[in-house]
Amino acid sequence: MLARRFLYLIAGLIVLTLAAGLTWSLFQDQLLRMTFVPGGRFDAAAAGPAPDYRSAAAWLSRPDLPDDPARWLPDGVAPAVEKPAIAVFYVPPTTYYSKASWNAPIANVESRQWLRAFAWSEASAFNAIGAIWAPRYRSATLGTFMTDSPDAAKALDLAYGDVERAFDAFVAQLPANRPILLAGHSQGTLHLMRLLKDKVAGKPIAKRIVAAYLVGWPISVEADVPVLGLPACTRADQAGCILSWQSFAEPAEPRQIREIFESSVGLTGAPRKGTNMICVNPLTGLPASAAAPDANIGALVPRSDYMGADVKPGVVGARCDPSGVLLIGAPPKGFDRFVMPGNNYHVFDYALFWANIRADAARRSAAYLGR
Repeated sequence: MLARRFLYLIAGLIVLTLAAGLTWSLFQDQLLRMTFVPGGRFDAAAAGPAPDYRSAAAWLSRPDLPDDPARWLPDGVAPAVEKPAIAVFYVPPTTYYSKASWNAPIANVESRQWLRAFAWSEASAFNAIGAIWAPRYRSATLGTFMTDSPDAAKALDLAYGDVERAFDAFVAQLPANRPILLAGHSQGTLHLMRLLKDKVAGKPIAKRIVAAYLVGWPISVEADVPVLGLPACTRADQAGCILSWQSFAEPAEPRQIREIFESSVGLTGAPRKGTNMICVNPLTGLPASAAAPDANIGALVPRSDYMGADVKPGVVGARCDPSGVLLIGAPPKGFDRFVMPGNNYHVFDYALFWANIRADAARRSAAYLGR
């Protein structure tokens, strides 16, 4: 059932590619805005009440939840230790695609389904090294990222407010010396970047961060990293650093990513235009590196009946392109039906490298605990 929901999620996201041919190639940006950007003004009340993170009901994943999708494991993968030394704070990506409001109500049925699917396919990569905490939050809708409207900024502020309060509740329930691993994807990464700047950088808690997996969002080495409180990772066994990548098959066309990146201002206040994106290869744990498919110890590949998924080695290689994106070579089998414009494998940023991410997290955790 989880695998089926995961693939339904993919199908929902890849509705972006339903318009085809000349019309799509000429008018894709306009069509996307018409399809996904809300027409009304931002209204915080439309998203419903803020979640109460003192309650288990406000969490998608938490160590005391009996039904936690982040604890899922594919066949043949060893379960996590019973009492892990590390706590994982995972922030899911966008899970709301409606024009009805700028933010997802916590009770929205579709959003809740997609949250479970992402916990299953992404957060599960970390369940060998830590107890996973993942908040339900009033995610900004997909159309937020297709407009410069002030309403979009307000929607992201509301979503971030939920994430920040969830993080405070998470930290309050941990022992004061418990190490923390941060992980996010897409919108989740955007919120974690702000969280690092506001709540971690320059504070004692920064010493507790094992690593930050800030995946699926462009991060500037020069205009963002200096205020995040952690450096970009430069070694495979380095703790206390940031990993980030964005997956494209070849021929790649990352135009939309570059436009977002180059038209925006970094968290330092400086323009991102002309700066370098972080690209840490998840197959090697190293920046600006390349690896053949045989270095991939396991991608999370959906089964043909969509009723499960298997970890399969050697599915794709990967190399960091000078532009800052991660190139995975020719489109891989098993993933070809769910590709976003530009050969963007954004939906599979975690799944393509699931076992390597799991091993990378274990390696960095061991380095942190051993120092």
